[in-house]
Amino acid sequence: MNLEKIPLFAALTERMKWLTARQKVLSQNVANSDTPNYRAKDLKPLEFRQMIAEPEDKSVRINRTNTKHIHVDEIEKYETLVSRDVTEVTPTGNAVNLEQEMMKVAETQIQYELTTSLYKKNLGMLKTALGRR
Repeated sequence: MNLEKIPLFAALTERMKWLTARQKVLSQNVANSDTPNYRAKDLKPLEFRQMIAEPEDKSVRINRTNTKHIHVDEIEKYETLVSRDVTEVTPTGNAVNLEQEMMKVAETQIQYELTTSLYKKNLGMLKTALGRR
């Protein structure tokens, strides 16, 4: 059974992928907190209405079947935006606020845990409906 064909599971999976990509971007911000002239980045918010309205992507995608193959990063799939709300800039030109970045990391972690919980609960309901609990 392919759960990707059920719209709810497809949306939850896409949300988990977006949250994973956002966590990678935020970790890059934290890692570059001392890099001169570095600006913090974030991903464009994932809009649920756009996911429903847009037709399913039928394009060909690269599949990594061997660890020696070229790795295509998931971050490239989502649009990255430079943060516009720069409140502090160091003398070296760095505009990463560690407190804000760590708050975003924690928020992303909470959202990921919520999404995985929803996924598990819906999977459990599906199993119950099929009589496999």
